[in-house]
Amino acid sequence: MTVFDEMISWERMLEAWRLAAKGKRYKPDVLRFGRQWEEELIELQHQLVWDMWRPRPMRRFTVQRPKTRLIEAPDFRDRIVHHLLALACEPLFERRFVAHSFACRKGMGTHAARSHVMAMLRQAQRRWGRVYVLQCDVRQFFPSIDHETLLRRIARIVQDERVLQVWRRAILRDDQATGLPIGALTSQMSGNVYLDPLDHWIKDDLGCPYYARYMDDFIILGPDKGRLQDLRTAIAQRLANEDRLQLHPKSQVYPASQGVDFCGYRSWASHALPRKRNLVAARKRLRRLAQRHAAGEIGPERLEASLASFEGYTKHCDGARSTASILAEVEETLGQPLHQVVRRKEAA
Repeated sequence: MTVFDEMISWERMLEAWRLAAKGKRYKPDVLRFGRQWEEELIELQHQLVWDMWRPRPMRRFTVQRPKTRLIEAPDFRDRIVHHLLALACEPLFERRFVAHSFACRKGMGTHAARSHVMAMLRQAQRRWGRVYVLQCDVRQFFPSIDHETLLRRIARIVQDERVLQVWRRAILRDDQATGLPIGALTSQMSGNVYLDPLDHWIKDDLGCPYYARYMDDFIILGPDKGRLQDLRTAIAQRLANEDRLQLHPKSQVYPASQGVDFCGYRSWASHALPRKRNLVAARKRLRRLAQRHAAGEIGPERLEASLASFEGYTKHCDGARSTASILAEVEETLGQPLHQVVRRKEAA
């Protein structure tokens, strides 16, 4: 059975539908699809078999945090196709990826990245004593991804022309040579595939032992500030020549003793703290929700959900004092103890 045949099997179609609907089952487009899900899946399967599937226009909206970005969300039917591609291709990609790429991979994520950074800092300090950090990110990463380069890198791993044709239709946009939509599952996978050669160059060719990447943000630890500054120049040249990307000017070298700001936390060898801007944003958001609840504009559910998200974030670091301070402000705004307003699970 080819990769394409397995991808469009009925079992995979059902699994992709369920994954696409997860957490969104009450949204109008998901409900419409679900009313005639068998007919809809059969039609979508036939379109893929006969090379007739074409993506529909994406829904566009803007988010303001952590910075202003245009999000392009695929139509629900198209999200099913994106999940089909993920189910078929992720195992092939995983065989290639380095162990220290943490974005959009099963068993990885921001908390695993934070733990890895702390472990690296401990090992590097034992080995070298004084440690420096090269912290980089790619300027305008998703808008700058070159389509030809991306498809060539996918084709090296996924050697099935029919699957590649679905990839082309899923990621390419009208007569554009660069750019992927932020908000599509295939864009996240594509980002990892696109930077995978950089991972191997840094780890295998340059022999950097302490490395971590989360999408287009990555760090390298070393004992010599000058060596890391030279490495920054080499990485910028490689990105420009091989990947048609630009290293962000804010990429820098600094002492690890000031803490590594990565994946939402500021980490040292011994502990991690919440990122300051995340605390500022959480304080403003929770205070605003508490004011609206006190004024009778919203029910407790909105406040409860936001509190759960905040406490879930801070429990993965040494944030007890900051958490207590912000929760005290929320109670002061409410004019009563939190437990009388919302149901809460105490942070672990």
